[in-house]
Amino acid sequence: MVSLIHKLRHHTDEVSCCAFSQSLLVTGSVDKTLRVYNTADFSELPFSPLTGHGYGVHCCCFSSCGNYLLSCSTDGFIMVWSSETGERLSQLEHPGRSPIRVCALSPDSCLLLAGASDGTVALWDFSSKTLRRCAAVSEGSILACSFSPCSQVFVTGCTNGDLKLWDDHISLLLAKKDVHDLGVTCCSFAPLFKGCCVEFRLASCGQDSLLKIWRVSQSEGAAWIMKLLYNLTGQTAPVLSCAFSADGEMVVSGSVDKSVTVYDAVSNLIQHTLHFPALSLFCRYVTAVAVSPALGLMATGSLDRSVHVIRRGTNPALKCWYMYRRLPTNKARKQFERRKLLGHSRLLLPDWTEKDVQNWLCEEGLNELVEIFKANNIDGSEMNHMSKETVAELGIESIGLRGRLLRKIEALKLEQSGSEAPDEFLCPISRELMKDPVIAADGYSYERESIESWIRGKNKTSPMTNLPLKTTLLTPNRSLKMAITRWKSSQ
Repeated sequence: MVSLIHKLRHHTDEVSCCAFSQSLLVTGSVDKTLRVYNTADFSELPFSPLTGHGYGVHCCCFSSCGNYLLSCSTDGFIMVWSSETGERLSQLEHPGRSPIRVCALSPDSCLLLAGASDGTVALWDFSSKTLRRCAAVSEGSILACSFSPCSQVFVTGCTNGDLKLWDDHISLLLAKKDVHDLGVTCCSFAPLFKGCCVEFRLASCGQDSLLKIWRVSQSEGAAWIMKLLYNLTGQTAPVLSCAFSADGEMVVSGSVDKSVTVYDAVSNLIQHTLHFPALSLFCRYVTAVAVSPALGLMATGSLDRSVHVIRRGTNPALKCWYMYRRLPTNKARKQFERRKLLGHSRLLLPDWTEKDVQNWLCEEGLNELVEIFKANNIDGSEMNHMSKETVAELGIESIGLRGRLLRKIEALKLEQSGSEAPDEFLCPISRELMKDPVIAADGYSYERESIESWIRGKNKTSPMTNLPLKTTLLTPNRSLKMAITRWKSSQ
């Protein structure tokens, strides 16, 4: 059996990745931050959140010893952090400054790999932080990579749907074409292997809604072989992430269908399927999964900004989950949810009292604003209509604190309405609702401020295709702006 033991909601935008060490859980987000938690009680560490990336974080991972934490971003950098202090130890830049979509550290911590949007992979010597080689390996973006347990070979997956096996000099050993229709989204080696003949298990997933299990092997002196063992079809929409357990006996995947599926890696039969709408009224796609190396824990990240921590075993919370799933109607489910909520959580924002607002500020980590709100008698109705101007009038000097407050209020209103902004209304760079959308030369629409900042610092390349922009001219997208205005007024 499995049970939900924690739900973490500290990120202010989509959760894109998560990873475990022996004692820590890290989560990364489009909000440009990393959050670090102690797995003993899932309290956030004092130095969290980690900031430094200029754009959203795509991938994060720990070194095998757990001392180092790595993250990569659209900004073209890999950050290396101390997992004990949160100190940024080094910053590695992709040679072409291309957005980095995925990164991995070899199990022996000797090599650091990054896959980029321009189809290149960069390989560094981790101890000296020197670049070994950067090579073009695909015509598509590299979205997936994983080192073998022996650290001597690695696999890459791309938007073209190919899987390729490389040695530690980025020399091609094997290529499998079109293994996932519409693209590979993630791949992961099982951490164990056989020694008589080099043999590994590899999981890959993609836009075709499949999780595939492969045998990657090499007999002495022979060529490498990658043989498909199983197509696992437990999910009904694109599978975005997959991971093996530390003993290699379990493989987990997360999907656009809002579910997490747990398979027995030996029999390849489904052990559990968790449908997260049953656990959260506001859950969206499951974007990331991770398995703890020692504690029997799993973590999942979602577009709804939440992280679920799940334990394999029994828990009274699971009874509540099954009760919810058996409720026959949406009306009954909503009544069930309302019974679980206490205090201000039962009410819509305009109905909150001053005390409700102050309690919410404390819950969201905005304790320094409590006295200001108390002195100005701010209740829910007034907070519901707050803007940049009204927040400034309160005398909040920190621009960052003002912005954080407004983002949390906006997220609260979206959550209470049960509505999320359509993806096309969000800027591809900042992932925030656009106010002044413009069309760039690549044909995509962006928030004006975000794309202008990108062009100033990115050598005039497209954030979406990484190809050079033929012109830096930006055209207002008035029809999109009107559509966003109509959507906001309907909420």
